[in-house]
Amino acid sequence: MYHRITVNLLLGLGAATLVAGCATAPKTDEYKRPEVLVAPSNFKGVHGLAIDATGRLLAGSVIGNAIYEVDRTTGKATVFMPPPHGQADDIAIGPKGELAWTSFVQGVLRYRESENAPVRDLAKDLPGINSLDFDKKSGRLYASQVFLGDSLWEIDVAGKKPPRLILKDMGGFNGFEVGKDGWIYGPLWFKGQVVKIHPDTGEMKVIASGLSTPAAVNFDSQDNLYVVDTKSGQLLRIDTGTGAKIVIAQLKSGLDNLAIDPQDHVYVSNMVDNSIEEVDVVSGKARLITKGEVAVPGGLKLSADGKTLYVADIFSLRRVDTRSGKVTDIKRMHNSDLEYPFSLGLSEKYLMLTSWFTSSLQVIDRATMKTVAEVQALKAPTDAVELPDGSIVVSEIATGSLIRVSGAGFKERSAVVQGLAGPVQMIVSRDGNIYVTEAAGNLIRINPKDWSKTLVAEGLSMPEGLAETPNGRFVVAETAARQLIEIDPVTKLRRVVASDLPIGFEAGPGLPPSYVPTGVAIDAAGTIYFSADRNNAIYRIPVR
Repeated sequence: MYHRITVNLLLGLGAATLVAGCATAPKTDEYKRPEVLVAPSNFKGVHGLAIDATGRLLAGSVIGNAIYEVDRTTGKATVFMPPPHGQADDIAIGPKGELAWTSFVQGVLRYRESENAPVRDLAKDLPGINSLDFDKKSGRLYASQVFLGDSLWEIDVAGKKPPRLILKDMGGFNGFEVGKDGWIYGPLWFKGQVVKIHPDTGEMKVIASGLSTPAAVNFDSQDNLYVVDTKSGQLLRIDTGTGAKIVIAQLKSGLDNLAIDPQDHVYVSNMVDNSIEEVDVVSGKARLITKGEVAVPGGLKLSADGKTLYVADIFSLRRVDTRSGKVTDIKRMHNSDLEYPFSLGLSEKYLMLTSWFTSSLQVIDRATMKTVAEVQALKAPTDAVELPDGSIVVSEIATGSLIRVSGAGFKERSAVVQGLAGPVQMIVSRDGNIYVTEAAGNLIRINPKDWSKTLVAEGLSMPEGLAETPNGRFVVAETAARQLIEIDPVTKLRRVVASDLPIGFEAGPGLPPSYVPTGVAIDAAGTIYFSADRNNAIYRIPVR
């Protein structure tokens, strides 16, 4: 799992302490120690799986920027290839034990010839580089782009030749495998088909059709072809001659990849649930190896009664019962219209989900949980709030602006504030002002009557989530310092609420500095809730 810091959350520290160099506030024991509300888990979304030459189960994570080794018996996961170069959407093992993987967001295919060999970049500038596999006979290496591209390439393992284009515009050639006949077998994500492609001619033949959203295929030792369908949640076996499909196991939606060991044990990953399962292909029963109640919790907000915590979980939208910690799904990626939410705004009427990855704002009616509007082509949006007039203000970290969207379908847009130093998270305070954290280290107050800006606090260490306390102060997640601080906007006094927290996971190269934002919410009694992007958990800090 990710490098986890030793948290005083569980060891006893949590009383407020003074911030050195800041105006002082009286010492208090107002808050109890942080408590686990939703338990930590191993990954930040789990994707590609592979069994290496020594029998190790390897699992890749794009958001986590790492490859993990997973104990198939205990479920314990340890970092095998650390961030940021370990970012892996898929993993492949060569005929001589070579290791290769695709860094989807970074657009890089990485390769290690042996256990002690250095890591080399075999291909760059391939956004959406997704699946890959070796021909076990010849050692040839192939890779595909999906979502941010749609091409199949041959990659020179010597690193001397540029990638050779085999075929493009296929329909999303996702998790594939090279068959013993030398053809490349894989699913077409957007067409619901399984096909095979000849690597030399580019000829493509359809093997099976009528799947929902096929994500990956693998052969067992007997040349049986298995496919996982992310939308239906099914593991199927496909007859490569007739195209007949047999459902082997009904699992949950969000399946991403699979791996089959020499003994024909089948392992399946689910990105939404942070899970890996072993499926018995005879009985169809699944054995859970590892799982998370949430995958990558980011922005979060509380219902007015304080009983429900809404969480932007990147691969899902979820609600958490604040009394029991029970997690339930509202929407899951690839089984709904969800758009990879990183942050979440909440009003009486709407849930407002923003995603810098898809450049979108998704407006969801709270009464029906149906999407009522989608605003596209925003510039890396990081949060959204609704104003009393029904318009929505969206923060754009790429432009340093607040964008107001309004009208039918929120199609009208205008920049109402510019020149912000990396806006990250926002709230509307009880006095009607908008408070914004800036990646540059500031807390800013915006007056929506004239859009004037006032500096409330500066010198903060990568502030992200914020929430207003019942007494009108603000609790801010200072993620680079791995702490929560309380700021009095009138006196400017500030103090540490809790420190040494599992927050502040570093972004990889080329990503927004806030990356997965630490969300903060506070109920009417003053209890603080926050998401933890280092160990994928949610915590609460009760008031004494």
